[in-house]
Amino acid sequence: MELYLIRHPRPEVAPGTCYGQLDLGLAESPQSVAERLRPLLPDTYALYASPLRRARLLAEALGSPEVDPRLMEIHFGEWEGRSFDEIGQVALDAWSAAPLDFAPPGGESPRQMAARALDFLACLRQANPPAAVVVAHGGPLRALAGRLLGLPPEHWLGLDFACGEATRLDLHDWGTVLRWFNR
Repeated sequence: MELYLIRHPRPEVAPGTCYGQLDLGLAESPQSVAERLRPLLPDTYALYASPLRRARLLAEALGSPEVDPRLMEIHFGEWEGRSFDEIGQVALDAWSAAPLDFAPPGGESPRQMAARALDFLACLRQANPPAAVVVAHGGPLRALAGRLLGLPPEHWLGLDFACGEATRLDLHDWGTVLRWFNR
């Protein structure tokens, strides 16, 4: 299977704002991003998207996506929409001390978010379309690519998916090939 992982276009949000499942607008046109990405994609593919507007609008510009909540970004709970200064250094230090297991009040941990995304991946692999395009967010895309490339979860943060860019992985029975990243 050819798997194309696309991060949503740049969101319209003030710098230094914590957002995950906050349903933000876009700072760039999903149609123009879709037009730029279209030549990188195959003629036909299964299309999946997070229900959050910033991903869904791009997916809709590419076709008729199947919207799947397992592809949503991590939920930051009470931190959503707050500035990192407002959240405070003590809370941010607790997060950095346990980056995979810490969950903000009312939110989820990166491991919990990854479990959702990997459940989606298991279903996708079972369906096994010849080509699939997934339009989602940095967190879920890191989990999908990290697992497929055999990286330990502690290294998934090193996969820096750029907004409005596509990555191609080819999935085989014997393993995964990273064809290109952030085009």
